[in-house]
Amino acid sequence: MFKFLSFLVAFVFSISLSAAKIDTLVISSKSMRKKIKNLVITPDSYQKKELRYNVVYLLHGAGGNHKSWLEKAPELEKYADLYNVILICPDGDKTSWYFDSPVDKNMSYETYIAEELVSHVDKKYYTIPNAENRAITGYSMGGHGALYLAFKHLDVWGSAASMSGGVDIRPFPLQWDIAERLGAYADAPEAWEKHTVINLTHLLNGQNLDFLIDCGVDDFFYNANLRLHQKLLERNIPHDYIERPGGHTNEYWRNSIKYQMLFFNDFFQKGRQQTK
Repeated sequence: MFKFLSFLVAFVFSISLSAAKIDTLVISSKSMRKKIKNLVITPDSYQKKELRYNVVYLLHGAGGNHKSWLEKAPELEKYADLYNVILICPDGDKTSWYFDSPVDKNMSYETYIAEELVSHVDKKYYTIPNAENRAITGYSMGGHGALYLAFKHLDVWGSAASMSGGVDIRPFPLQWDIAERLGAYADAPEAWEKHTVINLTHLLNGQNLDFLIDCGVDDFFYNANLRLHQKLLERNIPHDYIERPGGHTNEYWRNSIKYQMLFFNDFFQKGRQQTK
């Protein structure tokens, strides 16, 4: 009995020691000529260098930074261990909207994330450098960014998701510095049309991306998400769609990421089975 209790205590203690590692990766962006911080969470198994890992990129909302995701959802550490993935949380500036601004060259976050960051991560970490092994998601502005980047860079991400995403920026011409990134809507309507997610569905063929849209029915972005969902249905583009009670809140996003990590894990597992 004593031996069993000793083993049990040792086992529990070993579990408590197993935890994801959090680090900050600083990258010098050539496109924007500045250094950008990125929070990186590696699973406990990352100590085993013979393994290779899937990667999930998480984009923050307006006013946030590279630490915002972990502050809103501390469970990310647990998810990194549970699904054995690397999580990357880049700093997308407070209001970059994750595209390359046609009026401000210091705001080229599409190029930074889709090219510079992904390339740097694949060189520095033990990743599987294929679209089938990368996913991207985000909340609010980050939800727009995740789908925008995934739709435009199908060779980079094989799966994507959005929670409470600003998937149609046109109804908000005076908010969140969008006009500073694209110019005033009255002066540059074409730029607004080209940089909003809801107008990018023509890039999808129904087979080149697994993605999920999630928005609360009390969210001010709900109507835009519903319209995107309906447009995708009309064009027979497969996707997952979730709407449930809730608003534009941390509580909603903390709940959403739990399901989205499962969604991504299913995608990664499907790819693994196809390669066997």
